[in-house]
Amino acid sequence: MSCKVVLSLECRRIPGVGTAMNNLVGLIADTHDNRDKSARAVELFNRKDVGIVLHAGDIIAPFNVREFALLKARFVAVFGNNDGERIGLRDKFAQVGQIANSPHEVEHAGKRFVLMHEPGLLEPVAASGHYDMIVYGHTHRVDVRSGKTLIVNPGECGGWLNGRCTVAIVDIESMAAEVIDL
Repeated sequence: MSCKVVLSLECRRIPGVGTAMNNLVGLIADTHDNRDKSARAVELFNRKDVGIVLHAGDIIAPFNVREFALLKARFVAVFGNNDGERIGLRDKFAQVGQIANSPHEVEHAGKRFVLMHEPGLLEPVAASGHYDMIVYGHTHRVDVRSGKTLIVNPGECGGWLNGRCTVAIVDIESMAAEVIDL
């Protein structure tokens, strides 16, 4: 992990720097300010040594960056429909990775992903065949569909809507997704 001295003497990752590129991708969505569950997800992703974490939106407040700053992997997120403080989120998350408008294309380890919050374009994007995997959120429900394009909604990490706090890890060599309850 690369560090630099910050006024608070915290160790901060330099965006895009992480562990060696490997075949595991961490997926998370709909954290909705649940810092405890976000921290558990980060611990899991670090323990599993994922190469990249994709967040499908609805982080909510900029203070949630504290948990994600501890990631040892590349971090890419998209804004969700409840992410109202976009300037603050963009500023804070610049310290740990990237946050972009949805949908957003991501390349990692020779694979092409599209990251989106709302599933409105899910079916036509999947039918296009341009991506190896589509990651989305918004519904707060786990959805894993295999095919030419793997489609994954890791469910809600926050657990506020249905009481189940989940994330997913995908092995991009086999394109197998594992949904994990936190």
